[in-house]
Amino acid sequence: MTEQIPAEKLLQWQITAGVDETIGDIPVNRFAPVKKTDAPALGDTESAPVVFAPTPQQTESAPLPPPPTIALAGQAATLDELRAAIAAFDGCSLKETAANMVFAAGNPDARLMIIGEAPGAEEDRQGLPFVGASGHLLDLMLKSIGLDRTQVYISNILPWRPPANRKPSESEMALFTPFVRRHIALVKPDVLLLLGGSAVSALMNTNAGITKTRGRWMSYRDGDTAIDALASFHPAFLLRTPAQKKLAWRDLLTVKKRLAVQP
Repeated sequence: MTEQIPAEKLLQWQITAGVDETIGDIPVNRFAPVKKTDAPALGDTESAPVVFAPTPQQTESAPLPPPPTIALAGQAATLDELRAAIAAFDGCSLKETAANMVFAAGNPDARLMIIGEAPGAEEDRQGLPFVGASGHLLDLMLKSIGLDRTQVYISNILPWRPPANRKPSESEMALFTPFVRRHIALVKPDVLLLLGGSAVSALMNTNAGITKTRGRWMSYRDGDTAIDALASFHPAFLLRTPAQKKLAWRDLLTVKKRLAVQP
């Protein structure tokens, strides 16, 4: 009679051999022919794409209401009133984690308005846009085409710093874009320079990335107003990817040329 090996010893042997996980109770023959099914195999790139149909709740739901900031922004008749309206707005959690509101800097009568994405750590401490390492690079970039902060006007899509310098969310951009549009309407620049994908996405209503939109003139529209807008890389991105500075340099020359031909 064959001696039975205790189950405990069998388990210990399996663990020693590396069998430390169970997959199922029924054994599977991996060499058996695979039965064909109508469903595409996982990872099969040649199969037809899977279409996710919206649920009845999604198709029948009403469109989202406009953000409350539209009315608040429209009531601001001056830059000081706009600043006060943004400071008093409590409908965004970013205000609770930020140290200071970052409104704008530079000359509000300038022909060039620069709009970035969101304040960073140093901007949050000082309450001014582009004052950290990216701000220093922006100063050098402006100097390369004969400009400084007294000749431009600078702001951001968001006035409050997102935690950990994360990218602005779509909901945050949608909430603050009416303020930014009112900001542009009050400044009335001849040219907009949009730095970073978030600025382009918020103001130009496009999901195209910054690598596809940079260097191309676009038309920013707000009612009957149309302003020439150029997208370029954010200085923070250039600090991480210095090889792209040559493209940013071309964009700056393009802006300089456009400012030279306009009154």
